[in-house]
Amino acid sequence: MWKGYLSSISKECQFKAPATETEILSIKKDLNIDLPKKLADLYYETNGVYGNYGISFIWSLEQMIKENLFFWTLHEHKESMKPLDTFLFFSDAGNGDLFGYSIGNGNIQYEDIYLWNHEDDSRSIIASSLEEFIKGWIGGEISI
Repeated sequence: MWKGYLSSISKECQFKAPATETEILSIKKDLNIDLPKKLADLYYETNGVYGNYGISFIWSLEQMIKENLFFWTLHEHKESMKPLDTFLFFSDAGNGDLFGYSIGNGNIQYEDIYLWNHEDDSRSIIASSLEEFIKGWIGGEISI
């Protein structure tokens, strides 16, 4: 379903091998959060989505863990910054801005996709679902 959907938006999409159950469970182990169902389903089809020149549309699970662990502690080094451990990031804009789900009470409760702006620390909803985000971001309808 996801590979077909992504390919219908852009022929540029390149896919990695599907994530294993162990890799998907590593999110729970390393980040203490369950993936939203739609994002987990995407990873069961491909462990990352890339475009030309290695541009990452959707991070691999390994990169997701690495990036979230880094950004969740970034505020400890920048006094004026609000904590980012209230988001599960899964993609970036290539300019320092990140895309992710909001975490509330230890869970992802809504399908909304947020943009975190690295320059002013603002957080805003950019899409109402993973499908809308993918269509808008890869298809060029969402711009930053």
